[in-house]
Amino acid sequence: MHCMTVKGSKDGDPRRSQLLRGVLDLCLLALVAERPRYGFEIVEGLAERGMELVSEGSIYPLLARLEKAGLLDSFRRPSESGGAPRKYYRLTEAGLAELGSGRESWEAFARAVDRTLSVGITEGNRMTGGIA
Repeated sequence: MHCMTVKGSKDGDPRRSQLLRGVLDLCLLALVAERPRYGFEIVEGLAERGMELVSEGSIYPLLARLEKAGLLDSFRRPSESGGAPRKYYRLTEAGLAELGSGRESWEAFARAVDRTLSVGITEGNRMTGGIA
């Protein structure tokens, strides 16, 4: 997984930003797996899914790394608004395989975290902060 610079969390919780950094590459691969997208469309897709922390400027270095790694390839398409052609990204076979294995890893990790966070707190632990 790659570290990315993301905007500060709206709710002020730095954990949210840190969690996103660990899975941002997989999120990008998943969005591009839906259909080819250009950078701003990726940022919009992330924001629509509640990941508004990611800035457009932080996406491009990661897209370049994913392309260099052979997980994405790109092509240019004329802009619908008549501007300069846009660079679209699409998943390669290697990217599809990486997305599949990344999803499996994420699901296993999320289950383990959920099991850990679901552990109840007893009254005695609350009073002592869990310290023996």
